[in-house]
Amino acid sequence: MSLKFAAAREVAAACGWRYSVVTGWRPHVFTVLDHLSSRRRPVRDLLGMREQVLAAAGGGPLPFGELAQATVLPTVARAFIVRLLWHRELGVDLGSPLSDSSLVWPAGSPGRV
Repeated sequence: MSLKFAAAREVAAACGWRYSVVTGWRPHVFTVLDHLSSRRRPVRDLLGMREQVLAAAGGGPLPFGELAQATVLPTVARAFIVRLLWHRELGVDLGSPLSDSSLVWPAGSPGRV
C-alpha cells in the first residue's frame, strides 16, 4: 500500500469514517448506469407516477418489481423508478445488477447513503 493510501486510511479512521480503495468498477455497473442515464431527460408526469412511486417506497426498502406493482400502472412505474434513481430521489445498491429483486429505498432513509 502506498504512503498516500495509508495516510488517507489513518485520517478516515480518526474521523470515524470507513475507508476503501476502489481499483475498478464491477462489470455490471456501466450497464446499470447507462440504463439509469437513459431516463435523465425532463418529462411531464401527466399520470402522477412520481407521487405513487415515492409513496409506495416511503415504507422502507422494497424490491424493484414490488415497488412497480404497488402503483396503478406498473409498466409505466418501472420507467419512473429508473428516473427517480437517476435523479437520486430513490436509492439502490449498485453492488449487483439491477433486477426486480434489487432493493429500492427513498433517498435519505436512515441507514442508507
